[in-house]
Amino acid sequence: MVVRRERPGDVAGARAVQVAAFGRELEASLLDRLRVCEGWMPPLSFVACSGEEVVGHVVCTRAHVADTPVVGLGPIGVAPGLHGRGVGAALMHTVLGAADALGEPLVGLLGDPGFYQRFGFVLAETVGVVPPEAEWAPHFQVRTLAAYDPGVVGAFRYAAPFEDL
Repeated sequence: MVVRRERPGDVAGARAVQVAAFGRELEASLLDRLRVCEGWMPPLSFVACSGEEVVGHVVCTRAHVADTPVVGLGPIGVAPGLHGRGVGAALMHTVLGAADALGEPLVGLLGDPGFYQRFGFVLAETVGVVPPEAEWAPHFQVRTLAAYDPGVVGAFRYAAPFEDL
């Protein structure tokens, strides 16, 4: 398996992985809308490939905490037959390292804290970041990066397509 930046020829494979991973179109449709919004960040869209086949995909898009630019992670998906084989972990390490190298201050996501804490995520409210929806608080997390400033506090806003979910 190789993890690399997404290329134009990977779009259909990345979309197919999201559909297979979640068993529905919602995340793939979100991905379609993210690709054409101003929040799209090509340097933070990665695929995991087995040969030429896309078997995993992750993306971060521009988000904000109050007025500070940050990134929102997701969707992330792995082909169902490869769950538990390190594909998701490889994608996470790659995208977090890339976001850090780009000087991003933090990454936010909605997900299972039991899974994402291994990548350094903490509940957002512990660092003063307010989830987009109050009921998300037990699952909305952030990972601070090298450029993090503890003064970055306030409401988290994903890229516009997330608001249509």
